[in-house]
Amino acid sequence: MPHIPPGPTTTEGAADSRPPPWRTAAREWFLAIPVLTSVIFMAFGDKLFSGLDNLAWLGLLFVWLFATVLGSALGVVRHAEAISERLGEPYGTLVLTLSITVIEVMSITAIMMHGDDNPTLVRDTLFSVVMIILGGMVGLSLLLGAVRHREQTFNLQGANAYLGVIVPLAVFSLVLPNFTKATSGPTLSGAQQAMVGLMAAGLFATFLMIQTGRHRSYFAQPDSADEETHAGHGKDIRLLPHLLLLLAYMLPVVFLVEQLARPIDYVIETLGAPQAIGGVIMAILVATPEAIGGVRAALQNRLQRSVNIFLGSVLATIGLTVPVMLVVAHLAGLNLVLGLEPTDITLLGLILAVSMITFSSRRTHLVQGAVHVLIFLAFLFLLFQG
Repeated sequence: MPHIPPGPTTTEGAADSRPPPWRTAAREWFLAIPVLTSVIFMAFGDKLFSGLDNLAWLGLLFVWLFATVLGSALGVVRHAEAISERLGEPYGTLVLTLSITVIEVMSITAIMMHGDDNPTLVRDTLFSVVMIILGGMVGLSLLLGAVRHREQTFNLQGANAYLGVIVPLAVFSLVLPNFTKATSGPTLSGAQQAMVGLMAAGLFATFLMIQTGRHRSYFAQPDSADEETHAGHGKDIRLLPHLLLLLAYMLPVVFLVEQLARPIDYVIETLGAPQAIGGVIMAILVATPEAIGGVRAALQNRLQRSVNIFLGSVLATIGLTVPVMLVVAHLAGLNLVLGLEPTDITLLGLILAVSMITFSSRRTHLVQGAVHVLIFLAFLFLLFQG
């Protein structure tokens, strides 16, 4: 009987199945847009912004810059998700949330440093992120997941760990300033800011210790077989190209958010739009890329990944953005108003309470998604009719 040579190993087959470099480069065609846009605004920025009094031109510039920054953020998320598949949970989701948080901090800082001081921008952005993610994103994921899979499961201990840190951080950052007496108005004194900032950073660091250490299993999908399938697939992914492309998409954002700040500033200061609009725009930039990944995971019946993305994003937003922005505001001499208005405090308390109820059971269903979505719609309505 003739000898039949052994076929290629799984590793070789995986290597052979990888697309050639030229095809990978072609998939990254969008990267040319933020790079080219950055060059254009570096060379002609003052001239382009000289016609902001023309509403059509103002709208065009805003859409151009917003779409470019959002597209860059989507590129960051796409490569962060590839890294996530390679690293597995919870490290992969951690890369994703930290990447988006960096974009958020850069965006808030850029807008606050332009034009008149906008002391409520950090507050409005934090509140908007909480409402968009815990209301709109969680609700949409639960709704679509329930439509396709009827009921979905997640790790109850992991969700409780997230909410156990999110609730006190949200209250200390967005509610407590309304009731302190050391300063007038919804602000904190220097010592109180240091206390809140250190507490936020300390709780976030402690959470990372349990998420990546002794309680790592809390953040894994209960269906271990499903996780093994995805983990096996992720072993074929090369880390370095995705890491370099993630940085390549992120770098133009540093410059472009500074340019985006100018039309946003004009709309708020000159056209008299609500101050909260700036925070909502920043929240959309932060939340939209993660929404895509979270909703996709729910449709794939990987609800634990959705929970990690959404709750991890809220936690990172408060736990990292608050201490960083307190330091930036102190060094730059900027004023920060952190306390929410009474209507917003009510909405914040409601969405936190409903989230605790939703994630108190290991299974989710359609009604839960509907409740979260309706709270989000109320947030949008009260933004303009509050």
